[in-house]
Amino acid sequence: MVLSDKQIADVDPTVSPTGDQADALSRLKCADLVDAVGRVHRHRCHVLDLVSPTPGRVLFGPAATISYYPSCSVALDPQHYNFANLFYDAVGDQPAGKVLVLASNGYINTSMGGGTKLSRLQEHGLAGVLTDGRLRDVEELAGYDYAAYCSGETTHWGGDLVTPFQANVPVVVGGVGVMPGQYVYADAAGAVAIPKGELDDVLAEARKIEAEA
Repeated sequence: MVLSDKQIADVDPTVSPTGDQADALSRLKCADLVDAVGRVHRHRCHVLDLVSPTPGRVLFGPAATISYYPSCSVALDPQHYNFANLFYDAVGDQPAGKVLVLASNGYINTSMGGGTKLSRLQEHGLAGVLTDGRLRDVEELAGYDYAAYCSGETTHWGGDLVTPFQANVPVVVGGVGVMPGQYVYADAAGAVAIPKGELDDVLAEARKIEAEA
C-alpha cells in the first residue's frame, strides 16, 4: 500500500511532508508505523476494523476533528450545530491535505455523513475522512479523489441520532485519542495516529522496522 504522488502533493504546504518524509511514507505500511509509535509510547495508537469504498487508497494528513453528540434540537440548535458549520470550524482557512476525523462517541453504527455532506472534502482538497462511525453513499464517495475509512456502510440518515457538536477538540476514535494537528495514516490494515512533532522520529523508526522484516 503506497501513498500516491497526488496525495503527497495535495497536503497543505504548511504541513506537507519533506522529501525524506514523503519517500518514507511511500514505502511504509500502517503496521510499520504502529510498531514505531509503540516503541516510543505505551498508549494505544491504532484503529482496527475499518472499511473503505477504495481500500487501495492511503489516507495521510494532519487531523481536523469533529466530535458528535446525541441530537437534541432544544439544547443544540440545528442552525448552529450542523455539519456545514462545524466542518469549516474544523478545517479552518487552510483545509487542503487535512484528514477530517469524525468521532461517533459510541454511535459506531450511525451515519456520520454521506455523499452530499462529504462533497465538501472534495471541494476543499482534503486528504480524506476517518471515523469510527458509518458512512452513507459509499459508491458516491468512491468517485471522489480522497480516501475514506469508517466502520461500515449504512443507508439511514444519522441526524436523528447524533449531530456535530465540537470542532478542533481532542477526540477518541476507535479507542484511540486523536488531537487536532496530529498526523493520521490509514490503509486497508487500519489507521494510526502519530503524535504531533514526532513524525520524523516515527518515520525513522518505521524504516528500521521495515528493514528488519
